Amino acid sequence: MSEEILVNVTPRETRVAVVENGMLQELHIERGWSRGVVGNIYKGKVQRVMPGMQAAFVDIGLERAAFLHAGDVVKPAQIGSEEGGEAPLPPTPTRPITELLREGQEIVVQVVKDPIGTKGARLTTQLSIPSRYLVLLPRTRVVGVSARIEDEAERIRLKSHVTAMAPADAMHGYIVRTNAEGQPEEAIGEDIAYLNRAWALIEEKSKSSRVGERVYEDLSLPLRAVRDLMRRDVEKVKVDSRETCERLRSFAAAYMPGLAEKIEHYTGERPIFDLYGVEDEIQRALEKQVPLKSGGYLVIDQTEAMTTVDINTGSFLGQRNLEETVYRTNLEAAQSVARQLRLRNLGGIIIIDFIDMTDAEHKRQVLRLLEKALARDHAKTTVYDFSPLGLVEMTRKRTTESLQRQLSEPCHECSGRGTLKTPETVTYEIFRDIVRQVRQFDAQRLLVIASPKVVARITDEESAAVAELEEFLGKSIRFQADEQYAQEQFDVVLL
Repeated sequence: MSEEILVNVTPRETRVAVVENGMLQELHIERGWSRGVVGNIYKGKVQRVMPGMQAAFVDIGLERAAFLHAGDVVKPAQIGSEEGGEAPLPPTPTRPITELLREGQEIVVQVVKDPIGTKGARLTTQLSIPSRYLVLLPRTRVVGVSARIEDEAERIRLKSHVTAMAPADAMHGYIVRTNAEGQPEEAIGEDIAYLNRAWALIEEKSKSSRVGERVYEDLSLPLRAVRDLMRRDVEKVKVDSRETCERLRSFAAAYMPGLAEKIEHYTGERPIFDLYGVEDEIQRALEKQVPLKSGGYLVIDQTEAMTTVDINTGSFLGQRNLEETVYRTNLEAAQSVARQLRLRNLGGIIIIDFIDMTDAEHKRQVLRLLEKALARDHAKTTVYDFSPLGLVEMTRKRTTESLQRQLSEPCHECSGRGTLKTPETVTYEIFRDIVRQVRQFDAQRLLVIASPKVVARITDEESAAVAELEEFLGKSIRFQADEQYAQEQFDVVLL
């Protein structure tokens, strides 16, 4: 599989695209004024403790107070990571929040989820510091290995290296990341030394920082992309900014020497995202409907509570029978759904409505293909079996806003409903409002200002109704079209 990482840098925005076999799979965006805060560590102060919710609101200097659940204040030591670790140790019961925190208390916390919509950031006191090959877990003695490293001998080798090289006097645990597979002992040792230096600085700064101050900031997007996304099977990292390219090369030379030569400066005349068709893919990723090569299509609806994906056969007729046609469409859809979830960064609860299949083996194959396609996703996913209604329920870990919510805002005309009242509906609303105004106020003439579409309908198809209304009220009514008025907007002016 051919994989490339493209980095597009402009003065106020940086974008990173992951392209596999010529197809855009992931897009990450960072804007100067709205950089995410996931991974940052802050000195916070408990504002309110809420026993009923087993949680507290903490001031960390952001616009809204952040949320800290009791289960995230004291966590049992775990083996594993967000990349898919081994099973955790048996959990200990969560203590009441009132025993863990008090109002006015100062604590050091880390952001695990950006503020999304009206919700504040989500916090934890179980800090973690990532490097190229490891994640440092302060104040634990656990050493875990990512479940994506499947070779048992390699898992044992890595775990023994980390255990042997970890400082004996430091109460730290480590998670071995997927990128560590095949790395020599020296590289792991360098990461351990780097993480321990970083933690020493964090501890020192947290003691002297004031409430609301940032104690530790994660790397900028281009550096994070190289750290987290660059594997040995990545062919190239192409950067259209010379300055950023040099910074990435220096970073790679220090932390991943074998991969530094894969980073190159793109000097082409044509914008890099245009050359790879990324801009077109971004536009398509904002649309609800996703066409399939077979002629079928997906319809993706993102709501506050969940995301739904509906699969339709469309114009696909198949070659044999209906069951075979449905099966082939669902197989293609399973791969497309996995790509769209990753590309659109859709998280939380996801409901997939595959076309109904009667063959149990077909259902198993579709589910297996969906899980296989999701295996390359960097976000943690959990897929459940077909429900009695034929739906597949799944979850995908959400830490940042979806692509749609990063790039779009609700329609000013429909307030995000996705529909508008028809000109006919607005016409009859106007008629009712005219009657209401005349009965309430005294006026001889009335002026109605509305959108051109609505006024055109009134003066054409509803002209007889207007004449009847004027006769009934004994008033003169004039209509004026205004381009500035939205379809649902109108004013009745008494003259």
